[in-house]
Amino acid sequence: MAPVVTSVSPAQGTPAGGTPVTITGSGFTGATAVRFGSSLATNVAVVSSTQITARTPAGTGTVKVTVTGPSGTSTQNVFFTYTTVAAPVLTSLSPASGPPSGGNTVTVNGTNLGGATQVLFGPNPATILTNTPTQITVTAPAGTGSVAVVVTTPGGTSNALGYTYAAAPAPSLTSLSPASGPTSGGNTVTLNGTNLSGATSVMFGINAAAILTNTATQITVTAPAGPPSAVNVIVTTPGGTSNALPYFYITAPIVNDLSTHLGPATGGNTVTVFGSNLTLTTAVAFGGNPATAINVISDSQLTVTAPAGSGTVQVTVTTPGGTSSTGNGNPHYTYLGAPVLTSLNPPNGLDTGGESVVLVGSNLTYTDSVTFGGIPASFFAISDTQVVATTPGGPPGVVSVVAHTPAGNSNALPFTYDPS
Repeated sequence: MAPVVTSVSPAQGTPAGGTPVTITGSGFTGATAVRFGSSLATNVAVVSSTQITARTPAGTGTVKVTVTGPSGTSTQNVFFTYTTVAAPVLTSLSPASGPPSGGNTVTVNGTNLGGATQVLFGPNPATILTNTPTQITVTAPAGTGSVAVVVTTPGGTSNALGYTYAAAPAPSLTSLSPASGPTSGGNTVTLNGTNLSGATSVMFGINAAAILTNTATQITVTAPAGPPSAVNVIVTTPGGTSNALPYFYITAPIVNDLSTHLGPATGGNTVTVFGSNLTLTTAVAFGGNPATAINVISDSQLTVTAPAGSGTVQVTVTTPGGTSSTGNGNPHYTYLGAPVLTSLNPPNGLDTGGESVVLVGSNLTYTDSVTFGGIPASFFAISDTQVVATTPGGPPGVVSVVAHTPAGNSNALPFTYDPS
């Protein structure tokens, strides 16, 4: 069966000939000639039974492309047009250097670049990714030293621009931010340094981090999980492996107890927090409200000034290891309204003391002291609205009765000591 020609690429070229073309079809094994019109092509190479490469002879107009083999000559109407096409001109390469291993993307800028059939880096062809009349992007081949980059189109071969194969400099790390985090990982860590472009891996000890962003001077990653310990963070790029910087995995804090669990709604009182892994505390919250004046006493104890609030809330501690969660013990704190006294019953008694007096008011459940003229009285709270106290005695006359709770002192009501 005679050869079959289905296409020629490119389908046009300079009248002077010499345009490299690829002819596609079938039955090419043993082909003896390729003609453009009546003229024989040069540099004919039978690549396979379906592909031939050649260079066009000189010619004019539009001519039929035929392939002759042992069984005859193709008859399909596949044409090549001779046209005056401006030669390609190169103006710049970006970047103009790259690693000896190649594989990086290089942008070739210029004019008359449409229909590029080949981009050479020295003797080695690059892989063409995109092609417009003013720009070509390619994947650089491997190479060494300084080479000439040229582009071939149907209009001819361009001028040459220099490209340098240079070993990429090794990456260097200067800082991590933050330099510690929870054992569960998942936090974002920023690595600062130089020569960080093209990072292929960031390792936290033996565990790989997920790379989020990457520039020459900074990489952001999602830290992997790790056991409580210090690990080395290193970066690998085409230039090699960086120096190591330490990163600390911190166990999450635990809050077991408070002293006190009660306080005024206005806040401002000192609360001691007990637990573990508290040394690196950065924040303490009462519900959603931040405490102030954090003072870390030890890994198991710290003090804070309570913020204002209401109701019963959970107290949490935050460190680089995370935020504490509810566990054993009682990490809850209750805000109390200030105690209020509205009446005393009876409002008077003998100066010898020993008489029962009912203090009526509100917010009295947590009463922790009752005084008559500054002298402590024995008492017990019946409800949030009543406290029964036993008068301590005093000189005849009027004294002030005050109830105290963790929320502070109540208002004072007068009590009269009658002479016995």
